Amino acid sequence: MSSVILQAESLNLPEAFAFKVRGKKVEITQSGDTIMINPVKSSAVSMRGMFKGDGRVVDRFLERKRLEKELEYDS
Repeated sequence: MSSVILQAESLNLPEAFAFKVRGKKVEITQSGDTIMINPVKSSAVSMRGMFKGDGRVVDRFLERKRLEKELEYDS
């Protein structure tokens, strides 16, 4: 079984399917003759609605953590 994660807009899907994944990342998985396209679920993104704010707090936090790791590994 193999899989790859892509931005949904990079796929050319029929409109009947495309509207369900628009704006999301999707995982394409192949197992034998079957190919499945599933939205990628991020626990951080799904928790956004619980907190008051501009909806970008989680994104800023994740970006800060990514930068910290980058600096940690560059040292």
